[in-house]
Amino acid sequence: MKQVDTIGGQNLKEMFSAATNWLEKSAPDIDALNVFPVPDGDCGTNMLLTMRSSIEEAGRAPSQSISIVAQSMAKGALMGARGNSGVILSQIWRGVAKSFDGKDAASGADLAEALTEASDTAYRGLSNPVEGTILTVLKDAAKAARDKAAGKTDVIDVLESATDAASESVANTPSLLPVLRETGVVDAGGQGLFTLLEGALLYLRGDVQLMQFRKSRVIASSIPITAKPIQVSEEEEVPFGYCTEFLLKGEDLNLDRLRKKLKSKGESLIVVGDDSTLRVHIHTTDPGNVLHYVTSLGTLGTVSIRNMDEQHEDFLAMQKNRTPSIDMAIVAVVPGEGLADVFTSLGTTAIVPGGQSMNPSTKDILQAVEAAPSDKVIILPNNKNVILSAQQVEAVTSKHIKVVPTETIPQGAAALLAFDYEADFDTNARLMAEATTAVTTIEITRATRSAKINGLVIKKKQAIGLIDGHILGVENKPNDVLNVLMARVNLDKKEVVTIYFGADTQEEEAGQVAGAVRESYPNLQVEVVNGGQPYYNYIVSAE
Repeated sequence: MKQVDTIGGQNLKEMFSAATNWLEKSAPDIDALNVFPVPDGDCGTNMLLTMRSSIEEAGRAPSQSISIVAQSMAKGALMGARGNSGVILSQIWRGVAKSFDGKDAASGADLAEALTEASDTAYRGLSNPVEGTILTVLKDAAKAARDKAAGKTDVIDVLESATDAASESVANTPSLLPVLRETGVVDAGGQGLFTLLEGALLYLRGDVQLMQFRKSRVIASSIPITAKPIQVSEEEEVPFGYCTEFLLKGEDLNLDRLRKKLKSKGESLIVVGDDSTLRVHIHTTDPGNVLHYVTSLGTLGTVSIRNMDEQHEDFLAMQKNRTPSIDMAIVAVVPGEGLADVFTSLGTTAIVPGGQSMNPSTKDILQAVEAAPSDKVIILPNNKNVILSAQQVEAVTSKHIKVVPTETIPQGAAALLAFDYEADFDTNARLMAEATTAVTTIEITRATRSAKINGLVIKKKQAIGLIDGHILGVENKPNDVLNVLMARVNLDKKEVVTIYFGADTQEEEAGQVAGAVRESYPNLQVEVVNGGQPYYNYIVSAE
């Protein structure tokens, strides 16, 4: 097996020139991993362009010592950094250059030390470092390199350990970053770093021919991925603004002072460099204000301003194209996380938050319909006040729409259970509508005002009970009125009772209610589910 005791500046430049070519092959795959709906979605491309600038500058290094070449690569990376990932990569090279300072060549132990310094420098460069990203992958790679270097100084052994650790770390990123876990991908920046390390390792081993006919693999997540259904937010759309990047050159530039000043002017701020050259990356709605301020400090260069709203639209289009289409989709209006999980498990494609006192608009439902990966969509309103809004969607979309007029959550669940994957669109809509007639719904809530209904005298804040939308009971406590209504339903003819308890109800209380039902009806299957719904202490399905 080939052994390399030390590497010089020429070796470093050649290793990472080959690694840059290796990265170029995988840049589109890395771009496609992006899950953040803002720029830097071209993460692979940004890292590639940053590395190209780094290698070009290395070619102008006045000496072939590893110290001088590393400094040139760091300078090139800083000058050519693109996007968030590119700026972080420039910090990595800055750390490497600092560690190699004064050295003509580097051993395996020196390489491990350089990776460690690179990790520390990258973390320091960010005001809010996030785990599960390129930072974590580099940290894990550096640790593995140090562990290997403690016993061996061979450069290949150390780099191989770092690369293997980077691979494992990339696979683990979804366990650290929820947005990766939900989307089913690994971190793009971490994948890019692994690809660079792998390319450098392959070159150092002499596997140049292999690199000509292959490309790096996209690492799969090490944890099971369960894709969540589309969740439509009720929040108003907020513009992403502009991804603004520039070089600032001057004298006695104060990095910390500039970072503090710009922090209030935008987000995703990164300020790196030294007292004569700073690279700035910021997401802001007013790039002019940022540029006006920094021009008072020095001279601007390589200014880049990108419209993130347009890039967000491109990102959504790309994600939609990557989403596998299905024959029929189901959109359901559901209140509460617990109920959303229930409807997801029953096959719902998209969840629109809403229900009593928070009815979604036609626009909200339309948004979910348009996002659904099918031209045939069945809508379950699950509330009588939402049915009309749902029915308006058909007039404003080119998709084929069927609204099953479910008035309650139990009716919606019954409709989902009736869905037949082998039946056609019209047949399923009919089967689902028919299924809603076989379920009885009991709802327990609090009166918002005093009233007299159906012969009942109701005081404000008393517990009231409804059976299929009709108020038929009133008591001081929710459990008491639920017991009254359960007695009014002919449970002898039912097989299953599901009790969904709300956000204001304790699980222990719901368990006591279920226990009483089981005791009175031993042949009945009784289930208790944390629905998490607001306003309603209990929603009960009897079928």
